[in-house]
Parts: sequence; structure tokens; C-alpha cells
Amino acid sequence: MTQGERVREIRKSLNLTLEKFGEKLGVGKTAISNIEVGNRNLTDQMLRSICREYSVSEEWLKNGTGEMFVSLTRREKIASFLGELMKEEDESYRVRFVEALADLDVEQWEMLEKLAISFTKKD
Repeated sequence: MTQGERVREIRKSLNLTLEKFGEKLGVGKTAISNIEVGNRNLTDQMLRSICREYSVSEEWLKNGTGEMFVSLTRREKIASFLGELMKEEDESYRVRFVEALADLDVEQWEMLEKLAISFTKKD
């Protein structure tokens, strides 16, 4: 499998269009399409961007060895999510929801925890 084919596999596994995939990388859908079909080589800069933005293993993207995605720790996942959240509009649902969570006091967090536990209990 070529690097371009691996780029397509990443994009498809994330259920992203050419446009959405390229948007996060700062390029258009034509650039991504050209990489995927082999009209353009994957530059080192683009390779690093894909790995950074989509948590892809550099080894896998370069050589096809190992796992496609890098396993992130819980804190890394949270940091990544918050980084993405900071790019969103202030009035987006996700921003408003996280802001509401940030305003909870200790008692409210405890109540939320009990509620979450009750949702996940199996009968």
C-alpha cells in the first residue's frame, strides 16, 4: 500500500470527506485527492501535519508498519479535545456545554457522577 493509499485509509476510517480532511490540514480537497491517487507525493510537512492533527502513527503512515493510530492517554485525549474546542465559536454547543461543566461546584460534580453511574448500570 502506498502512502497515498494510507492517507485515503485514514480519511475513510475517520469518515471524513476530502474537504473536511484537508480543512484541518490547511489544504483543499484537490491537494488531498492528488496525494491519495498518487499524483503528488506526501511531503514531510504534510505527513507530520496528518500525524499531529489525526493522531496517526508516523511509522504507519511512512512505512505501513504498526498501528494506524497512536494510543493516547486519557490526559492527552482531553488536551486534544480542549485544543479543538478552543478553535470553535463561543456559541457552539460544545463550548457552552464545557463552560457549564466548568461552573459546577463539588456537590454538583458528585451529583453528576451519581447520575452517570446510574446510566451505565446494567440490570
